[in-house]
Amino acid sequence: MIDKVRNISIEDYDYPLPDERIAKYPLSERDASKLLVLNKDNISSSHFKDIGDFLPKDSLLIFNETKVVRARLQFTKDSGAAIEIFCLEPITGNGDYQLAFSSKSPSRWKCLVGNSRRWKNETALSLRVPVSPCPRVPVSRSLSESTSESTLYAKRLEKNDNYSVVEFSWEPEELSFAEVLEAAGEIPLPPYLHREAEESDRERYQTVFARHEGSVAAPTAGLHFTDDLINDLKEKGISFEKVTLHVGAGTFRPVSSETIGEHEMHSETIVVKKSCIENILRNIDKTIIPVGTTSMRTIESLYWIGLMLKEEGLEERHIHLEQWFPYKERETLPPAEESLSTILDYLKSHNLNELHATTALMIAPSCKINIAKALITNFHQPKSTLLLLVSALIGERWKEAYQYALDNNFRFLSYGDSCLFVNE
Repeated sequence: MIDKVRNISIEDYDYPLPDERIAKYPLSERDASKLLVLNKDNISSSHFKDIGDFLPKDSLLIFNETKVVRARLQFTKDSGAAIEIFCLEPITGNGDYQLAFSSKSPSRWKCLVGNSRRWKNETALSLRVPVSPCPRVPVSRSLSESTSESTLYAKRLEKNDNYSVVEFSWEPEELSFAEVLEAAGEIPLPPYLHREAEESDRERYQTVFARHEGSVAAPTAGLHFTDDLINDLKEKGISFEKVTLHVGAGTFRPVSSETIGEHEMHSETIVVKKSCIENILRNIDKTIIPVGTTSMRTIESLYWIGLMLKEEGLEERHIHLEQWFPYKERETLPPAEESLSTILDYLKSHNLNELHATTALMIAPSCKINIAKALITNFHQPKSTLLLLVSALIGERWKEAYQYALDNNFRFLSYGDSCLFVNE
């Protein structure tokens, strides 16, 4: 099976996407976007605010409550050269995002560096920014009564092929790194929007579910939801559950190789509460619908993590799911109930209330979908691994859906319109 998957040609997941069909800005009302509905019988269009009319009864929606951080930092050297630092993932706190964001000076991160050749490793960069109370980030008590100024310093400790290790320090030291980023950073909009972040993006490029800082991109399928719509869906018997996957910069990286076997999937951190796994287990025979590809990647990773723990043992360790694990030759695969129960056994044996793991899972055709019965998602870039994921759920019908969207003036990508794919 693995050779068959590795030989999938990415050209088979290409489609024409004119620039004018890419939504550069969001609609003023989140739930006013168009909705493409695909089920086994047909394709139709509606509006997102009416999605409840198309969801199977007793559906369980799984959303990603990650929050986009202002991960882009613009420094200027004394010479006038501009250096952009893009924070990817923390080293401080052993990679734990919450610990890293709450940390006091200093803090070390893996970063992308723009105009890297102009930054000598021995040179420290500095940036002065005002810090004022902000509802998104609790400001340190000592600074909460008046606007204060902070100075952020950046020193490159290491340069690798794919990233640099940067140590940030700042004054006043009682500020957390989250406070510093809030004041100094910019929202990292997707590069295909071809524009700088604006003030409106600060609120609009966050979902109403956003709770845990750590992503460099929004789980965009969730951008269509409003608090009123969520309440309406609950009144219709739809229930909700939440997971966390911190979206990495790799989500923007297209497949540049001819076949996907040569493409290295990016690794992302997932955090799933024990109570969430228990709830999924209780609803495993109902229609479980991830909101977005990040939520789908998370819950499908749960299945394979459970299988990995069953095969390799329950000793406590850093859990990492590599991209080709599902495609190994096995005589049989256990049901989802057994795999999820194994995770619960692991958490119980180590007195843990949350599963912390990293996943590099590539969901492609031939990868068995074990938990998701449907998917709420946006339209994705040509030749992307996200199209492979969609195809794993609905097969070649993704071409039919995308052609329908192109023919009917749907808006594409992060700020675009939405889809509901029902596979039952």
